[in-house]
Amino acid sequence: MLKIAIPNKGRLAEGALECLRRAGLRAQGCSDRALQAPLGNGFQALFVRARDIPEFVADGAADAGITGRDVVAEAGHPVNELLDLDYGRCRLVVAAHEEGVSDLSDLPDGTRVATAFSRLTRSFFAARDLAIEIVPVSGAAEIAPHIGVADVIVDLVSTGSTLKMNGLKEIATVLESSALLIAGSTPGEDSDTGRKLRELVAALESVLRARDKRYLMANVPRDAIDGVNRVLPGISGPTIVDVVDSGWVAAHAVVDTDDVYRVIADLKDIGATGILVTKIERLMP
Repeated sequence: MLKIAIPNKGRLAEGALECLRRAGLRAQGCSDRALQAPLGNGFQALFVRARDIPEFVADGAADAGITGRDVVAEAGHPVNELLDLDYGRCRLVVAAHEEGVSDLSDLPDGTRVATAFSRLTRSFFAARDLAIEIVPVSGAAEIAPHIGVADVIVDLVSTGSTLKMNGLKEIATVLESSALLIAGSTPGEDSDTGRKLRELVAALESVLRARDKRYLMANVPRDAIDGVNRVLPGISGPTIVDVVDSGWVAAHAVVDTDDVYRVIADLKDIGATGILVTKIERLMP
């Protein structure tokens, strides 16, 4: 069994299970309190805290893991990034009161910074020759400047609305984060673990590749084929199939989701009928 460490709760957990499901690995018999679950095809999920995943992977307790880039960077363990899964996007930012501080240059030496990301914060300010005092917190960092615990905070944001609600504003970005698939030391090319990891990466890549694509099919008059080639470029051009005993062909192509509206209108202009658009679960090159 190749063991994959997955967050046991939150948006990272939901996204990880959905990515794996679309890749053909569905957690079986999973409950809120489950510690592990088979995923099928020789894979097993281990449900642990997101912050523990880099250590579990680095120590070999798990062969791979899915967690945030911010967590990986803060942990500092020697792991390999296999794939950016392109969900759970957020930013680790420096934030201060809306009045009085415009950028980092306004912060005096000895500024107290409340954060749950002590390692990243210390490194970020040290690289800019700014002397600070770290105030470790485990959550709700936004309250720290209001009660005199700290002068500024370093915390995760997605839209920034929580900061604004609490009278804070971003003054610098420490890190851009998203969900990552990570592994420990690189296994041998011919090892079973190495083969399974390559299979896993390929399967998840196919899920990501299909995310913003749609499969489109339409019946088109045979004499409009030139127009089809112009309207439906597809990945390597549309697939054209004869419709038996008729003057029609069936055109099939993969198109970008954002282009679907325009493509359908253009197909209608050249006489297409029976247009069907469907989601794609996976797309291999």
